[in-house]
Amino acid sequence: MSYTALIRSFVVAAAVTAASAASALDPAKEQVVLTVSGAITETNAGQTAEFDLAMLKALGAVTVETSTIWTDGVQSFVGVPLDDLLAAVGAEGSMLKASAINDYAVEIPVGDAVPGGPIVAYMRNGDAMSVREKGPLWIVYPFDSTPDYQSELIYSRSIWQLDRIEVQP
Repeated sequence: MSYTALIRSFVVAAAVTAASAASALDPAKEQVVLTVSGAITETNAGQTAEFDLAMLKALGAVTVETSTIWTDGVQSFVGVPLDDLLAAVGAEGSMLKASAINDYAVEIPVGDAVPGGPIVAYMRNGDAMSVREKGPLWIVYPFDSTPDYQSELIYSRSIWQLDRIEVQP
């Protein structure tokens, strides 16, 4: 075997190994509550990643205790960290377009998705959130954790009734 053929076989073997090691998302088994599209590498429905509630919960839950400008007193939110969600879909962009059921949309810089940052909440005060209660999903920042999160700009990014995220380059 020539040196070039040997190198090619190593490259092909590495590519096959990398492809088989890539974590493909399983298809949603229940009602889809969130669709992620755009600049992502992990999909399960054509060019998108669809999540049911169980799939979101499987990404790992955190609890954020914080007050908001829309609720009274400190609230307890449970959800998946936004940075973990973006990692799960292999996000490769710099901006998120987050859209609600009624097509209201906000832009969120990918740089906001940091450990200890915003979550995609699916529970508030121990209960699932209905559409009437800003659910089923709500991007919540830990507003009480730092004054940096207590601005009109950050409040505007806290979209409720979330059902779509487009990762933009």
